[in-house]
Amino acid sequence: MKNPESAEQIKATYENYVVPSYARSLVLAKGTGCRVWDVDGKEYLDFGGGIAVNCLGHSHPAMVRALSEQSQQLIHCSNLYYHAGQGKLAQEIVRLTGAGKVFFCNSGAEANEGLFKLARKAMHDQGKYEVITTLNSFHGRTMAGIAATGQDKVKKGFEPLMPGFIQVPYNDIQAMTSAITERTAAIMIEGIQGEGGITSATPDYLLALRKLTQEKGILLLLDAVQCGFFRTGCFQSYQRILEGISGGENFRPDGISMAKSLGGGFPIGAVWIDQAYADVLQPGTHGTTYGGTPLACAVSLAILEEIESKKLSENIRILGDYLKAELKKLQGRHSILEVRGMGFMLGLLMEGDVTLAGQKLREAGLLLIPATGNILRFLPPYNITRAEIDQALGIIRKTL
Repeated sequence: MKNPESAEQIKATYENYVVPSYARSLVLAKGTGCRVWDVDGKEYLDFGGGIAVNCLGHSHPAMVRALSEQSQQLIHCSNLYYHAGQGKLAQEIVRLTGAGKVFFCNSGAEANEGLFKLARKAMHDQGKYEVITTLNSFHGRTMAGIAATGQDKVKKGFEPLMPGFIQVPYNDIQAMTSAITERTAAIMIEGIQGEGGITSATPDYLLALRKLTQEKGILLLLDAVQCGFFRTGCFQSYQRILEGISGGENFRPDGISMAKSLGGGFPIGAVWIDQAYADVLQPGTHGTTYGGTPLACAVSLAILEEIESKKLSENIRILGDYLKAELKKLQGRHSILEVRGMGFMLGLLMEGDVTLAGQKLREAGLLLIPATGNILRFLPPYNITRAEIDQALGIIRKTL
């Protein structure tokens, strides 16, 4: 048997052959549940989850079984043909969201591209093409994605940017209202800004946006790539934000982009489109080679079955509230200024160097993800236990 490569050898191979577009740290070898091990055998609690991807943790049996069984039947087929899995997964997403249809792709950036194209195509005959997004938003790294993103650091070096996108402050309905012109086709926001610092939309903002877009005859689009698919304890973050709010039960956007937890680590993205616009993208207007493959759909259906059969949304709510309450007890100490978010999408606003704080926690065996605005993100798997949360809290108390 060939001897495994050392961390230094693996890093050297990356330096020689992999584009240096990421600042990497650990050299990981395996993972089980919410734990991963590096090539030297050191164990870590993974509360970053592949950046909100590994919703069932690492190497979950349901995913492994779905991959194994489906790969022996049909791995890929062109979207020129039908297969049972794609229709079934679309049906499940519609059941959880509302009447409409679903387009499948491979990633969050592609899902957002689908929303941009939907808005332009739907409004084309009216001469409308602009999409208003918000400051501190993140919508992917395609050329349209960075034009839509409200962070200058993402755009730097890629000018001239794709036209047709403008940004206004988040949670500011007056700014949004003032930005609408005769060219506006859609408004697009995240229910909770992830890369932008775990900032949640307020209930009033969501309801006002829906009223505004309906009055103006334009689309309301939600980027739920990070905050969707049960991350907050509801299927979509807006459902959690609007719980118990008058009028919230009737809120529904015109389009939603999804990815990340939708595949639990296997690449898949999706665009849910409301019934009113569900047939806008006709043959020849949009497409994908790998979107909605039998293998991807089998994995996503297995994840959905595990979440619902094990009542993991309740686990997210109960333990998310517990984790947030315990973190709030540390506020004002341990360099923690504020605790943000809901469910299993939480953030710590840190005093001082957030990169150094993340490094110290990593050295102590806890993996968290930084975000804009000096934020450390908690994005654990949905099936995590209280004992594992307590272990993470112990590391934080001891380390920060």
